[in-house]
Amino acid sequence: MLHYRLVQPLQRLRRRGLHRSPILWVVLVAALVEITSHASRFRVPVPERDLDTPFYSVCQEPDVSAPRENAAIVMLARNEEAEQARRSVESLERHFNQWFKYPYVFLNDEPWNETFIDTIRATTTAETIFDYVPKKEWLFPDWMDQDKARASIKRQGDSGVLYAGKETYHHMCRFFSGYFYRVEALKKYKWYWRLEPDVEFSCSITYDPFREMARHNKVYGFTLALWEEKRTCPSLFRKVSDWKEAHTIPSTSLWKAGLNPSWLPWPLRPYLGWFSHRDRHGDSWNLCHYWSNFEIADLDFFRGEKYQSLFQELERDGGFYYERWGDAPVHSLAVNMLAEPHQVHHFSDIGYRHDWYYQCPANTPGGQLPESKTLNLVNETWAPEIPGGVGCRCECDGRSNRNTASYCHHRLRAPVSVSRPWSAWFVGWIF
Repeated sequence: MLHYRLVQPLQRLRRRGLHRSPILWVVLVAALVEITSHASRFRVPVPERDLDTPFYSVCQEPDVSAPRENAAIVMLARNEEAEQARRSVESLERHFNQWFKYPYVFLNDEPWNETFIDTIRATTTAETIFDYVPKKEWLFPDWMDQDKARASIKRQGDSGVLYAGKETYHHMCRFFSGYFYRVEALKKYKWYWRLEPDVEFSCSITYDPFREMARHNKVYGFTLALWEEKRTCPSLFRKVSDWKEAHTIPSTSLWKAGLNPSWLPWPLRPYLGWFSHRDRHGDSWNLCHYWSNFEIADLDFFRGEKYQSLFQELERDGGFYYERWGDAPVHSLAVNMLAEPHQVHHFSDIGYRHDWYYQCPANTPGGQLPESKTLNLVNETWAPEIPGGVGCRCECDGRSNRNTASYCHHRLRAPVSVSRPWSAWFVGWIF
């Protein structure tokens, strides 16, 4: 189909003899030069060395006496999710927190019942805090026409937009985009690790991620990068890019890694800005985002003046309800815009599953500390060790590292990675 669309106009020109016109060739060459020049502005330089490597690629003896960071593990859940929450806490305790004892903060938009509290406290000996999200920070903003918002939510649900027919899902996305770090129980913390109900960890995490994030000047850490479902947020990128331009935020290589330049010449290019997922210049967002149900992040990044200004701009627009803007693309676009590439960390050594998506590192050959009495209390057997592996006693099969398309992972890792598969950039050019 694409080949037909390109060839048919050329054949018409040839029949009319216009291919012999020097003016036409000058225009075509000028257009080609302009397009190439425009696309070159989006080039992401290849670094001289990998700028983001695993903090550790072999098992460590957990240092239970080392100082702790001012951090908490945070879960938003409901009373009826007690069993799913228990499974997540049990998995994280087994693979990490039994040694490091970071507190858990559980958030709910309703008062907690005793069943949930007792279930969690029977699962961990770490401090547990059960807090309540104020209605003002959970429900519709005061200025919004709720009937109009609910009608929009219904239309989105009826048209099959993923999760968009659930009012509570819209509330959750808005809360995690701009309010979770304001909750009273989190005000004293600098770092947070987001934990969802019914997730599973499959590798031992024998070092302190919070401490390593602080030591290496990181602000955001993730495990998986995915495409966003395009119908959830058709106007989000335009709103964010307009805010970026209004505040004269320079484009870093991380921001450029999330974009695909338009291949139309000026002055036609800006007309593409009328379409979704494009900025006013006609260039497009590639829809790649960090999957935020796992994130370890510096809360001061979200509390910062620039992120707050961006969120308030998005809040005033109403897209958290009139569309289904998710916290994952909001966080991702903000991180890519406001953080330096080396400040974003991929936890390639953490085995993680949520729903049907997973990351499964291969185990490091010779790095499993088989003599460790501490680690042997967790597991004495593990998946095969594979050359190039970075995992510690991972129980999953590292021959299948992840079950998601690699495009977004490679695109968002490009600014810090020497390895750059050509297929990731070719797919971006095609689509």
